[in-house]
Amino acid sequence: MVVASPKPLSSEKLRDVELPIIDFSAERSEVSKLIVKACEDYGFFQVINHGVPEDIIANLEHEGLSFFALPDSEKQRAGPANPLGYGCKNIGLHGDKGEVEYLTLHTNPLSLAETSRTISNNPSKFSSAASGYIEAVRGLACELLNLMAEGLLVPDTSVFSRLIRDVDSDSILRLNHYPPLQLDWDTSPSSYDRIKVGFGEHSDPQILTLLRSNDVSGLQISIEDGVWIPVPPDPTAFCANVGDMLQGITAKFSMQPLM
Repeated sequence: MVVASPKPLSSEKLRDVELPIIDFSAERSEVSKLIVKACEDYGFFQVINHGVPEDIIANLEHEGLSFFALPDSEKQRAGPANPLGYGCKNIGLHGDKGEVEYLTLHTNPLSLAETSRTISNNPSKFSSAASGYIEAVRGLACELLNLMAEGLLVPDTSVFSRLIRDVDSDSILRLNHYPPLQLDWDTSPSSYDRIKVGFGEHSDPQILTLLRSNDVSGLQISIEDGVWIPVPPDPTAFCANVGDMLQGITAKFSMQPLM
């Protein structure tokens, strides 16, 4: 989760917008239409009643927190991230201060089992927790993509979801941890509005990002240059963000006549 500054940078503007929240328990055709509209309007939406079991989520969060609580020397055994593995870096490209440490894992079961040996003293437990989460969230992602295809009237409604179900899919699982920001004693209150922890602005290159947040606010999306919309935190929801690849694919489909 990105932790925002108390005030925006001088070049940023915040806008309060009610972002789409899609209830998966609603009627299927309606859900499909709402997903397409959310993607067209924002490229982003939140999903509730998504069907991912809470114990599956809690198991992975427990394993992730246990890993990030380890001494640095032990965490470094899983790194450096290249691009998979453990990484820890300062964030300063867009005026952000602080650090993020992260664990990037391939979703392939064999790769996951091998990597887990460097992550935990109980690799089978970590691998089991991560595999359970991956399976559940992949199912949610595939259903979202199928509903999207239905809403776009694509004849083959599994055309998008097959890309992430494929055995050679390059899907990844990433766990982010943002340590508390350490302020210097001589930091003046007037400079607090320029202190942020988190990623700078970016787009996601892949098909779809599903983000499960805690109850800390800070995530923002932008639909126009310099204007940012805060995303209210909801631990019961998943945030769905359309990636660059999916945007390109769906644009192609929308320009083709449907037979």
